[in-house]
Amino acid sequence: MREFAACYPNVAISHDPAGDASIHLIATDGESVEHRGETLAGARDDRHAMELVRDGLTFDLSGLAPGEGAEFPLVKHRFDIDHLPEPCEYEVLHLAPGHHLSGGERLLPVSMCLFGLARDLVDHFDELAGVIWPPAMSVIGHQFFESVITAWLDGGPFPALGLTAFRETADGALESEGLDFWINQEVRLEPPLSAEKVSATRLGVRLINQLVLVGGLEKGERVVAPDGTTLVMRPSRNGKLVRVWRE
Repeated sequence: MREFAACYPNVAISHDPAGDASIHLIATDGESVEHRGETLAGARDDRHAMELVRDGLTFDLSGLAPGEGAEFPLVKHRFDIDHLPEPCEYEVLHLAPGHHLSGGERLLPVSMCLFGLARDLVDHFDELAGVIWPPAMSVIGHQFFESVITAWLDGGPFPALGLTAFRETADGALESEGLDFWINQEVRLEPPLSAEKVSATRLGVRLINQLVLVGGLEKGERVVAPDGTTLVMRPSRNGKLVRVWRE
């Protein structure tokens, strides 16, 4: 970790337990990790947690030896990785905003800095197989994560495939998972707009990128889809869903 910090001028170690909790990073060939539940930010253990500073913001990295491995979160969606990981296959590190950022975890500057630090770690350590993002219950492969996060940090689109995911509902709609972390709403593409899942997913990615930019949807509006048709976007009665259908 000291070698890692030395390679990145905007990263420093502000607390080193050897020298004196959310993203989960998974490394291949790990020992068994007990599943103790889902969490985004775990309690810091100063005996084994390392505090890193990136661009002036502090983050806690726990799960380092000789401490216990971090909790293995629930995972349902995978991106650019062969299969859903099991606790017996990997060791898990837990990276989360520091205590002084409590309450600000969802602020975009904090989140982007968190993902920037995770990208730096993935870039530096080939042993890191990927990243688990608990709000979307997703696992993102090493190369794909590095690519989409770098593009986002450089001003590109929000990485909807990974930081959110999609599921098919019982009535055939396509609904996002994890978008509520960013805007307190999920997107729901109603049938028959959702019938062709590949094109519906592409449309959902475009809509998510726009919604993250504007911070959500408070009232109904109409937008033009890539195929030239008009789409109606309207919040649900409780405001938790952004429902979308073709006019």
